[in-house]
Amino acid sequence: MSFFKKILIFSITFVSAFPVLIQAQKKPHIVFLISEDPHNYEAHLTVPKFADLLKKKNFEVTVIKGSGELNAFSFGGLEVLDKADLLVIFSRRTALPHEQMNRIKNYLKKGKPLIGIRTANHAFSVNGPIAKGYEAWPEFVPDILGSLNRGYGPTEPGTDVNVVEDNVNHPILKGIELKKWHSAGNVYLVAPLIDRSAIVLLTGKVENDIQPIAWTRRANDSKVLYTSLGYPSDFDLHQFQKLLINGINWSLEPK
Repeated sequence: MSFFKKILIFSITFVSAFPVLIQAQKKPHIVFLISEDPHNYEAHLTVPKFADLLKKKNFEVTVIKGSGELNAFSFGGLEVLDKADLLVIFSRRTALPHEQMNRIKNYLKKGKPLIGIRTANHAFSVNGPIAKGYEAWPEFVPDILGSLNRGYGPTEPGTDVNVVEDNVNHPILKGIELKKWHSAGNVYLVAPLIDRSAIVLLTGKVENDIQPIAWTRRANDSKVLYTSLGYPSDFDLHQFQKLLINGINWSLEPK
């Protein structure tokens, strides 16, 4: 075989393999959907700061802050979700244009993962009439998160966070200091979970009441992690940051 023929064969082989190399080096792309309102726990401040931390850990991150009235809300640029590897929702009580809600539903129909933070347990449950051309999705909570929004615990005492001992070795809890973890945020009332097969990782205790506050489940083919933590000061705690980072890595692992 001539020298030039060898070079030609090598070049063809390298070029054909090049897209694979690019794909292998692709950063996982995370899309956050957040809303800014007085009852959404400053997600518009905490999430962008947390996104900067994720970027330093070799993730591609897009934070989309929606706009509009809650009964006629919109996430500009949601087309990016079509190529996202993970969707994280931290917004509350919004009705979206039909096209945008369908885009989120189609994302989940593909079996892609989702993480819900705090107010995601009423993300698309709208109070009052919905504007024309928009839609709510109250079934998101039971069908995707596997729970119901049953109300809220008292604000003043906050929440003592405890691990479920049977699941202490779950990868989402790896490397987290689980002792003396207290959240200033009030507990969300979700017990009992609709999905009895959900894996509860953390519980929150207020006085004599104990509620699940972090769990995983499958919504059809989608891996789901939900946590009712996410109070502004939670994002300053190493435990909570680690919980989310571990949860992101878990959700992106092959099924």
